[in-house]
Amino acid sequence: MKPSFPTLFFSMVITALSGFAQDTAYNQPFRPQYHFSPRINWTNDPNGLVYHDGEYHLFYQYNPKGIRWGHMTWGHAVSPDLFHWNELPPALAEDDKGMIFSGSCVVDAKNTSGFGKNGQIPMVAVYTNHRETNQSQYIAYSLDKGRTWTKYEGNPVIDLNQKDFRDPNVFWHEPSKRWIMTVVLPTEKKALFYRSTNLKQWEKTGEFASADTPGNIWECPALLEIPVVGSKSKKWLLLISIGAGTPAGGSGMQYYIGDFDGKSFRSDFRQGDVRFVDYGKDYYAAITYNNTPRKLSLGWLNNWQYANDIPTNPFRGAMTLPRELKIVRGKNGYELRQEVAKEIRPLTSDSFQWRGMDTKELNRSIDSNRIQGDVYVLTLEAELTGGTAGDMGVKLRKGAGEETVIGYNTARQEVYVDRTRSGQTGFKKEFSGRFTAPLKREDSPNGRIKMQIFVDRSSVEVFVNDGQRTLTNLIFPKPDSRGFEFFGDGFRAVTIRNVESVWP
Repeated sequence: MKPSFPTLFFSMVITALSGFAQDTAYNQPFRPQYHFSPRINWTNDPNGLVYHDGEYHLFYQYNPKGIRWGHMTWGHAVSPDLFHWNELPPALAEDDKGMIFSGSCVVDAKNTSGFGKNGQIPMVAVYTNHRETNQSQYIAYSLDKGRTWTKYEGNPVIDLNQKDFRDPNVFWHEPSKRWIMTVVLPTEKKALFYRSTNLKQWEKTGEFASADTPGNIWECPALLEIPVVGSKSKKWLLLISIGAGTPAGGSGMQYYIGDFDGKSFRSDFRQGDVRFVDYGKDYYAAITYNNTPRKLSLGWLNNWQYANDIPTNPFRGAMTLPRELKIVRGKNGYELRQEVAKEIRPLTSDSFQWRGMDTKELNRSIDSNRIQGDVYVLTLEAELTGGTAGDMGVKLRKGAGEETVIGYNTARQEVYVDRTRSGQTGFKKEFSGRFTAPLKREDSPNGRIKMQIFVDRSSVEVFVNDGQRTLTNLIFPKPDSRGFEFFGDGFRAVTIRNVESVWP
């Protein structure tokens, strides 16, 4: 016999809160110091990203009962700046109707749903209710800034009587005065579009599929309009998470740029033109914030090939850095650019600066300054013209038998992250590897390459040429593996900035 919903809900809250009391430290060897991770237990996809009344809300897939996937519930944290997070009790709990899978959240400022009372603005969560044989779309609402939630009595709001139908992403479309939902049929690799005036009754308006997608499934869609940099025009970006077929192997993300007329999406990309959001191994399920003027995204820093097995404790799973999304128009058509949200800047401080042309001098300078940290941002600039024949880059988190290598190979014209000797790699055979992103020399501005490498205790996020390419990867080195070594030719400038921990 299954427990009643109130009993199950309160037991989950008590379990979560007791876990907080048991382990209050955020200083474990692999604990991210400026990426979000829950205090304890498992997390995966970010959900319900929304800004409301001075707070960025992060809901996320969470298991309140353990460190592996299961008992999916919406965890909840809030932040004033996208970095300093206050973890709250779980928001939407598994009940006798099913688990709480991924979805989105909106601020219903016009009270189109009718959930608002006495002038209180409702937040409305739109999510997938999961049972073994059925996935359908549910809604819930909050009148106290997301602290407590009421599930709608009329659920489900969309039910196709299908096993795989999930991850609704909802936003307000001003031209049509409608709420728009993008939701996927994962195994059919198809995005469906619905519209509604009240978040309760939905009308299907269109579909989008792409025959050349490398993915075996589609998940976690996000559709949004973005101004084109340097232009008065705007384009629509569709993000899709795919379960396999990525350059690095396993799960990852691709994107499409095109037009949306309030009913359906049309891609500008030609057949065979497949674009990936990130070329690393560990970037998945990123969606975007509602109710913000800037276009901000957040993803899950993991890969389904080994997510249940990474060597972290008492938590398992973390979020990527928040990114600001932009669209540019180049010789290859419209392209996505991603940069770390500007709120990172107050957390950083200069610890090392170098300008020159001699790599040996650079390495001596690093040694003499005794730069020994595990949480920092390393920025390097180098020439890609003038005879650079081989690899150039940096080995970091370097110690006895350990190093993570990040560089550019001139012959292959690719950026890469090599984590084959990055620390603990043997927990799953798919973890170790060298992961690459194509970058032709002529596509790099002024014949130079710029890399920003965001290093945390268990990850490196590489942003090349202001987000022209990104590579996100987990690493698990020994705490005392903190050395640097630069290699190759062409360096012109290196800066290392310490990043302060966001945890007390």
